[in-house]
Amino acid sequence: MFKDLFHKKKYATIPSGQPRPKPDIPEGLMSKCPKCGNIQFSKEIEKNLKVCPECGHHFRLNARERIALTLDDGKLIEYDAEMESEDPLGFPDYAAKLERQKKALNMRDAVVTGEGTIGGFPVVVAVMSFDFFAGSMGSVVGEKITRAIEQAHAKKLPMIIFSTSGGARMQESILSLMQMAKTSAALAHFQGGGGLFISVLTDPTTGGVSASFAMLGDYNLAEPGALVGFAGRVVIEQTIRQKLPDNFQTAEFNLQHGQLDKVVHRKELKAMLAKLLDMHAVKGEVTYGG
Repeated sequence: MFKDLFHKKKYATIPSGQPRPKPDIPEGLMSKCPKCGNIQFSKEIEKNLKVCPECGHHFRLNARERIALTLDDGKLIEYDAEMESEDPLGFPDYAAKLERQKKALNMRDAVVTGEGTIGGFPVVVAVMSFDFFAGSMGSVVGEKITRAIEQAHAKKLPMIIFSTSGGARMQESILSLMQMAKTSAALAHFQGGGGLFISVLTDPTTGGVSASFAMLGDYNLAEPGALVGFAGRVVIEQTIRQKLPDNFQTAEFNLQHGQLDKVVHRKELKAMLAKLLDMHAVKGEVTYGG
């Protein structure tokens, strides 16, 4: 009895110098919010439209997710689905990288275009995807967006572009930069004829995209916290030799300085788009022209 009272029980221990066994957690099961650090089940975040329930951080959506979330029943009549980039300049390893991106993401380039309905109103949309080459704008992205704008003009439908981009695609050099002028010219023709263009900026929208079609909307909307700007913070601070505000280039900062019309939470975005379309509608059809 007394022996048992003073006897020290032995517990299993891991010998020093040996790594502890890692818990068997399936990849992708949990997600960590990059803003508040909260760790949650990925499925719970997806149910919340990929918005952190703790701090409201908006995770990025790819093009297909955005379409499913925004268009009625997630249905899209896609344009130019087979169009894909080539390697016009023979840039080292570019063709191989394109193939890897296509296979990994099941996309042919960084934008999906087509027509569908939002709140019952027919629209033409272009939806960019940051996960394909950082949403960079090359020849195909510019051409698909231009063709979509031309379809909206021909069919007298509103045009909505969801932007997210790291800028022009350097592997296509001057051919990428030319897309800025081409898309802007197409929009000028479209809007000059009375076409309604709604631009939705998501995280991040930078470089040649923000310097062209993304900021040319009749309405410029953005999701909360989205990075919106041209050059990066470090480049700007080094150029002007000044410290920039902590919230510089956020959607909220741009709204305060007159660059945006409204910052809209993802849960309210579809309703906001339907409201804007309804404002321009007569007898169920969106007005076009004067």
